[in-house]
Amino acid sequence: MGRVIAIANQKGGVGKTTTSVNLAAALGRLGKKILLIDLDPQGNATVSVGVDKEQLNASVFEVLVGEVKARAAIIQVERAHLDLLPANGNLTAAEVALLEEDMGPKRLKKALKKIRQQYDAIVIDCPPTLNMLTLNALTAADGVIVPVQCEYFALEGLSALMGTVDTIQDQLNPDLHIDGLLRTMHDRRNNLANDVSNELVNHFGVKVLQTIVPRNVRLAEAPSHGESVIDYDPSSNGAIAYLALAKEWIRKSKI
Repeated sequence: MGRVIAIANQKGGVGKTTTSVNLAAALGRLGKKILLIDLDPQGNATVSVGVDKEQLNASVFEVLVGEVKARAAIIQVERAHLDLLPANGNLTAAEVALLEEDMGPKRLKKALKKIRQQYDAIVIDCPPTLNMLTLNALTAADGVIVPVQCEYFALEGLSALMGTVDTIQDQLNPDLHIDGLLRTMHDRRNNLANDVSNELVNHFGVKVLQTIVPRNVRLAEAPSHGESVIDYDPSSNGAIAYLALAKEWIRKSKI
């Protein structure tokens, strides 16, 4: 049965979508069967793999509200080496609808039950807030990868997320674990970035992944071409970092 990974951080701008798309593509390139779920109403992960979010026959919205089965909404994206459960602005309405249900936080977990065995891993791109969509992701997930930008307020946002994970473990998903903290947008020439990086390791120890994702212009360019950086420029530092992350995660997860 496929391991479900939520890419989450309540702080915005830390590289969640970049990590979701490129980790999924890297795992796919390494021969794993991967499903990428876009759970952000902005639909950035959908666009980043070359799918037009305004021309969807079905999306994760219809899946969450029970109109279609997950299998019917999944799109095969061959050039990205993955399958996609896409999203667009309609997803905002799903959040409102789920707030009115007692089973609201468990809708995604229920929807994935019949398709998990088809994949080695399912990667969920979460929105940058703690809302009903993020609760669905964390309730469905086995593990969380937390992208952390090495900057002054990084630890503050991280502490809030850790508290959220503890609460979800207690109330909704006792099997949820932190798969790792991922240092992103790192500039090794920046003393503050290096200091924060070292502080993360000192504070969280082995929870900090060895892979560090550097600041890289190719990572920023790739989404505008509808490609992961793995396909856009496989020789770039960004692509090399995400392939290293995929290999590290495979070793840790033993998939």
